[in-house]
Amino acid sequence: MNVSIITPTYNSAKTIQSTLESVSKQTHPNIEHIIIDGGSTDETLDLVKKYGSRVTKVISEPDNGIYDAMNKGVALAQGEVVGILNSDDFYTHTMVVKRLMDTMEAAQSDSVYADLQYVDAEDAQRVVRFWKSGKFHPKKFLLGWMPPHPTFFVKRKIYESLGAFDAGFDISGDYELMLRFLFRHGVSTSYLPEVVVRMRNGGASNYGWKTRIKANKEDRLAWEMNDLEYKFYTPILKPVRKLEQYRHQLAGLF
Repeated sequence: MNVSIITPTYNSAKTIQSTLESVSKQTHPNIEHIIIDGGSTDETLDLVKKYGSRVTKVISEPDNGIYDAMNKGVALAQGEVVGILNSDDFYTHTMVVKRLMDTMEAAQSDSVYADLQYVDAEDAQRVVRFWKSGKFHPKKFLLGWMPPHPTFFVKRKIYESLGAFDAGFDISGDYELMLRFLFRHGVSTSYLPEVVVRMRNGGASNYGWKTRIKANKEDRLAWEMNDLEYKFYTPILKPVRKLEQYRHQLAGLF
């Protein structure tokens, strides 16, 4: 399957080279890498240019936030399958995309997801959290579950039929999209039990308690705007699951 990987970026010169390198080294033969830049003023675009034809499309212009940037990428994508890899994330090895596509094909599913590790913002080799997704069941969304978005690949036809990201969200747009796809509309998915992405700690949803309160409000809105009834404990358990990620990381150390 042809795959489109979309990387939204803005002033990401400190981290984007890891992203670019990890995509360019993938063994899957049919990948287009689309960079959607918000008008960077640092060396981001200079680094992108160094990868030449390995980066298929580049747009640099002001946007209305990360989900608006992702939507621009989805609109440009030509691949049968679309994945999002942010400019501070990178794939863990060269066969990530191939293994994800093999998993999708074996299951004949319309989407796939895997596991993710958070790493220190300065030392990308130091793992601080382990997001072990586990097998999918729609009711797990009621328990605060979601797959890690950078590992989530979905067929472009699903975007075309069910819509892309709601750019009105600041933090939970990826959660709303996966809730809509997997829970509300029952898009088929499959799970690859393997760490395929490392994410640098410090993203928009990982800052302090004020951000967590805002994210909690947006999480509730994601259910309401999809006319879905959630349990009183659903928005409470979603942030609590982060504690489980730390537990998985500690378990791996001993």
